[in-house]
Amino acid sequence: MNRYLVTGGAGFIGSNFVRLVLEREPDATVTNLDALTYAGVPMTVAELDESDRHTFVHGDIRDAKLVDAVMEDVDTVVHFAAESHVDRSILGPATFLETNVVGTGVVLDAAYRHDVARFVHVSTDEVYGSIAEGFAPEDAPLKPSSPYSSSKAGSDLITLSYAETYDYPVIVTRCTNNFGPYQFPEKVIPLFVTNLIDGLTVPLYGDGLNERDWLYVEDHCSAIHLLLDHGEGGEVYNIGADAQKSNIVLTHAILDIMGKNDSSIEYVTDRLGHDFRYAVDSSKMRDLGWKPQHAFEDRLADTVAWYTDRTDWWRPLKGTR
Repeated sequence: MNRYLVTGGAGFIGSNFVRLVLEREPDATVTNLDALTYAGVPMTVAELDESDRHTFVHGDIRDAKLVDAVMEDVDTVVHFAAESHVDRSILGPATFLETNVVGTGVVLDAAYRHDVARFVHVSTDEVYGSIAEGFAPEDAPLKPSSPYSSSKAGSDLITLSYAETYDYPVIVTRCTNNFGPYQFPEKVIPLFVTNLIDGLTVPLYGDGLNERDWLYVEDHCSAIHLLLDHGEGGEVYNIGADAQKSNIVLTHAILDIMGKNDSSIEYVTDRLGHDFRYAVDSSKMRDLGWKPQHAFEDRLADTVAWYTDRTDWWRPLKGTR
């Protein structure tokens, strides 16, 4: 039996990872530690609790006493818990530093002291900053542009320091933009889809030419799961789909699926410090036998269908009825 501690398992990627583990490992148990801040959704937890192998613990990763208690008898830690929205970090950086840097340090130190065998810290391609051309390898310089990405870069370095200082076999992953079900509707795809369902416009930053690589969340979770058995301690692994799209192309893809036209686009003032392009070299993951299993266009349509069907999940989060 594999005993997991998943931090941030009430959020988007964390909850999808918990589902994957419960489906793929019939004997696994998951303790899910989440503070249920705005992006941690109680309805998501209720669905996960339908499995008797899932235990939810409401708490903050900065609470060292609580983290120490839930770390007992754990085999594997997958650390998702983080503040993750760039716009919010620009308006209020302090929470990002406290949760992403201090909180990661608390979880990491408890895992090390309890001799937890496997520790994966889930990070972001945003730590590399904007990549004008080509693809950033894992040893590329870190050039974060926002308080969010800076806090994640800091948490990456703290995690990797445990490999150097204590020979603790941590793994750091850096993924590209995820999409799929259960994503909080402040992020671009669920925001645009839910706005269009409600007959609203979609706010597109600047000229819409900023470019992102879009990774379906199940493919991301599968990559993390693979690394638990086949990843090398002390290493960083980029996880990307090689599905780069400009924001305007993404917007048109959503509009087309939903039968809308350009009149639904509202061009808004660009975000402060808006990175132009993210792109990572995922060849290390592909060398382990992983590759995305889901085509962007197919899964985007599925994602639109999910939000169309699950208004019960997202309407309370947007304050709409």
